[in-house]
Amino acid sequence: MAFTDIDATNAMFRDFFKENDGFFDVTEMRDGFAALTMETGARHMRPGNMVNGPTQMHLADSVAYVCVFTKLGITPMAVTSSLNIHFLRPCIGPAVKAEGALVRIGKVLAVIDVKIFGEGHDDPAAVATVTYALPKPAQP
Repeated sequence: MAFTDIDATNAMFRDFFKENDGFFDVTEMRDGFAALTMETGARHMRPGNMVNGPTQMHLADSVAYVCVFTKLGITPMAVTSSLNIHFLRPCIGPAVKAEGALVRIGKVLAVIDVKIFGEGHDDPAAVATVTYALPKPAQP
């Protein structure tokens, strides 16, 4: 069961990360799964209309963060512990989609598998495994 919804999550990103306003939109959230979409601009591109690596990594990290929210609710102090990405083929923009699926969530860590898709492609341009360190629960 999700503890937050798409509107609240998008609002959180716009409030906490003002410099990224409009960077992406959360488009799907369900138990252990999340999806984001983004319209890229010139600052996200390499020659050939290819979305650059840092943008893909940002999307992978962000969709993993949202996957954590599907289990714990909005959790600002969950932080990236590791991110391992494999670029498989050019990610052609301008639209990009990231999908994340929770592999495991424990008391201390959450592990998420991520796929990044270029516009109109069924095969992922990149795959990533992201680990999030979870905050300790508040003591009563």
